[in-house]
Amino acid sequence: MAARDRYSRKLECAMCGNSGYAEVSEDDMPTRKDPDFKIDALPSGFLTERPSKYPDRHMIRCRCGHIFKFRQKTVYAEGGEPRR
Repeated sequence: MAARDRYSRKLECAMCGNSGYAEVSEDDMPTRKDPDFKIDALPSGFLTERPSKYPDRHMIRCRCGHIFKFRQKTVYAEGGEPRR
């Protein structure tokens, strides 16, 4: 079984300003067909709207009803990009 890269990303709703850090992980094996992206924990007020194995396709819903892509409206937590 391959190791997983784990990192935190700040989610921020453009509509209401709700924010918090999501804990996520991806497969560490670059030869895999997909990164097997998973959200391990979401902050309060956010839900997964449409899951995907790709972070740029994973859709998040805020408590206000606004839906956005995980990568589109997020920033990396302090410490930078995930290690590869």
